[in-house]
Amino acid sequence: MKKHLKRLPAPRSWRIERKRSKWATKPAPGPHPLAESVTLGSVLRDMLHHCDTAREARAILGGRTVEVDGRVVTDPKFAIGLMDVLALTASKEHYRVLVDTLGRLHLVPIPADQAAWKLCRVEDKTTLRGGKFQLNLHDGRNVLLPKNEYATGTTLKVGVPKQSVIGQYPMEPGCVALLTGGQHVGEIGHVERVEPTRNPRANIVHFREGFSTDVTKVFVIGKEAPEVPIPETPAIEVKA
Repeated sequence: MKKHLKRLPAPRSWRIERKRSKWATKPAPGPHPLAESVTLGSVLRDMLHHCDTAREARAILGGRTVEVDGRVVTDPKFAIGLMDVLALTASKEHYRVLVDTLGRLHLVPIPADQAAWKLCRVEDKTTLRGGKFQLNLHDGRNVLLPKNEYATGTTLKVGVPKQSVIGQYPMEPGCVALLTGGQHVGEIGHVERVEPTRNPRANIVHFREGFSTDVTKVFVIGKEAPEVPIPETPAIEVKA
C-alpha cells in the first residue's frame, strides 16, 4: 500500500488547490473512508489557512489545541468526515463537517454549545451475549444499549465525548434529510416514504420534492427542521 498521495488524484471531496504543490497528506486508517474524509493537516493548512506548511500544521496539533468530537488529536493524518465536530480551543472556533452541493466536504461554523453533540446514523445492529444490543454508527462508533430501541437508518443525537444518546430522528414520513451523494448531494428534502426492495439492492427513499435515491445516501437531520446548519442554500424553503 502506498504511503503517499499526490494532489491531482486526491479525492474530489477535498477543498484543496490541485496544482499549488505536488503532494497531499494521505489519511491514516480511521473511522471514515478515504473519499469521505480529509486529514487534519489539510484542514489546518488548505481549508482554514491557519498555517502555510505541513510542519506548521504539525506544530499546531502538537500544542494539543485541536479537538475532534471532544477529544484532543495530535496526528496530522487523522481524517475527519461527515458530521464530525472540530474545535480549535486556542482561537475558540468550532466547526461541523458537512457536504456542499458539489459533494465536497465543508466546514460550517457552529456555536460552542452545538459542539457538545453530533449526529450519527445507525448503519447496523448486533446482538451480544447477555441480551445487549450494539449499534454500529456511520463514524465507526459502537454504542451498547440494554434493549433494542433504534432502527437501522435512524439518526442519533450523541453527546461527545461521553457518547451518550440524547435524542433520535427516525427515518419516517415528514422528516428532514440531507442528501450525502448522488445528483442531489448537499440538498435537503422531506421524506415521503421508504420503499423496501426484495433484492440485495438498498431500499429506495422517495421525497416530496419529486425525486428518489437509495437509503445509503440519505442522512436524517431533523423531524420538521434541520438540527444542523447547512453550508449552502437548501433545495427547499425551511420554515422557521
